Order: sequence, then C-alpha cells, then structure tokens
Amino acid sequence: MEQDNELIGVEINLSPGTIDESYLTAMGAQIEILLQSMFGGGPIGASITGTNSQINAFARALGNEKRYLETFTKYGLTSPATLRNRHKLEQSVAKFELETGIKWPFK
Repeated sequence: MEQDNELIGVEINLSPGTIDESYLTAMGAQIEILLQSMFGGGPIGASITGTNSQINAFARALGNEKRYLETFTKYGLTSPATLRNRHKLEQSVAKFELETGIKWPFK
C-alpha cells in the first residue's frame, strides 16, 4: 500500500518486554496491513523481530490466515476446503501463541 510514493513500514517485535492491550492493538493493526498487502494492497516494508522459531510460527500463522480468508471468500464458510484451512489456521495460531506468549489478534 503506497501513500504519496512512500512505503508503509510494518514493525512487529515478537519478543516485547511488555504485552499489554496497546501492544496487542498495534500488532493487530500491523498484521492487518500485512494481510491487505498480501491481497494486492501494494508493497510495504516489513521488519519482524524475534527468535527464529517465533518468526517461523508467525509466518505460518499469517500464511494460513490468508489461505483461510481466500477459501472462505471463494467457497463459503461451510466448504470442506474452508474447514480444512480453518483447522490449519487454528493449529498454526496455537503454535504461534505457544512460541511467543502473544494472543493472535484475529479469532
């Protein structure tokens, strides 16, 4: 997503000192920008920090979130493909939450 020819920057720290409501709100907004970009919203600059396992868990959860939204939009909520992707999303979200101690903002 470009505004005035400048890239929007996303910065997510998966190992913050404090996880409070404002952190979770900001993280949710940053993930929303990433998802919009993944759906054709334009290029963004992104910096994701944390351990390798945290970053991998984040990438899997984000990718599964995208696949779930795609199948939900294309086939509807009760489609077997949508239900399979929802299950994969739930598994990856659980792994993300276990790795980071951060609640996934979209449920």
